[in-house]
Amino acid sequence: MWRSFFTERKWLLWSWGGFGFIILSLLAQTYIDVKINEWYKGFYDLLQKAPERDIKEFYDGIFLFMKLAIPYVIIYTITNYFTRVWAFRWRESMTFSYMPYWRAVDAKVEGASQRIQEDCMNFAKIVESLGLQVVRAIMLLIAFLPILWGLSSNVVIPFFKDISGSLVWVSLSASLGGLAISWLVGIKLPGLEYNNQKVEAAFRKELVYGEDDRKNYVKAPTILQLFTGIKFNYHRLFLHYGYFDLWLIMYNQSMIIVPYLLMGPGLFTGAMTLGVLIQTASAFREVQSSFSLFLQNWTRITELRSIYKRLMEFETAINFKSGKIRKPKKSDVRV
Repeated sequence: MWRSFFTERKWLLWSWGGFGFIILSLLAQTYIDVKINEWYKGFYDLLQKAPERDIKEFYDGIFLFMKLAIPYVIIYTITNYFTRVWAFRWRESMTFSYMPYWRAVDAKVEGASQRIQEDCMNFAKIVESLGLQVVRAIMLLIAFLPILWGLSSNVVIPFFKDISGSLVWVSLSASLGGLAISWLVGIKLPGLEYNNQKVEAAFRKELVYGEDDRKNYVKAPTILQLFTGIKFNYHRLFLHYGYFDLWLIMYNQSMIIVPYLLMGPGLFTGAMTLGVLIQTASAFREVQSSFSLFLQNWTRITELRSIYKRLMEFETAINFKSGKIRKPKKSDVRV
């Protein structure tokens, strides 16, 4: 999975050069995020004292936001497009690295066609989405942790009142607690996803064989038996995802009001301005969402773990890790 893209000379420019481009793009996005966070303070302070200020200052604030937002949108779009292409190249490298090994194995490998086509495709798609989020979350933490640490001086939080950077610790505690609960609630999901891949592969294989030989395949009892296995597994999967979705939506909705609940009283006592409140809430949201990245993507991570397990089994079955390929026969197709 990894060495075919990151160590083979053919793909080095794409793998490492592309990765470097993505990092630079995310750095640019993070820089603009910080500038927008600074913009919140000045703009909302202006709104709080609107009767005392000139309307020209309002339009200047809107213009400043547009100067930040337009480059952000352009960079964001380019980054997402390039990351999709980069992930597809990774899939391409995996596919054509597996093929010679698979064809060189005399023994049948369960679900080989699915693993080469579907598992490689899904692996690349999930890594594209999740990997981009992980790198971005790390950059946001590096940028916003100092900001939120400094803004914590504007609020007094019970249990954290004598601790510097109290909002940072609240965010971290909430995220770690949420991750622990998510692990407990979704503990059975990886196994169910793995079983789901197996029953789907068996059903697909029967249908593929039936395209060329309907007399011996796709018979009603066999199809009913295979689809019953799929239905049973999916219903169990849906039930456990239901529990997890209930927990996740409760957590997300609670996190929306936490910064306002902690800092709102300071607005009424004059301890902070509206601009400081909005800036702090924005910084808290960025830090908390970065800390909670794995919680928010738990279902995708579960799917990725299942795919990773299947691809590792496939690599073992075709001797991919050993790097040994028998001398090809004339009938073998080289790639």
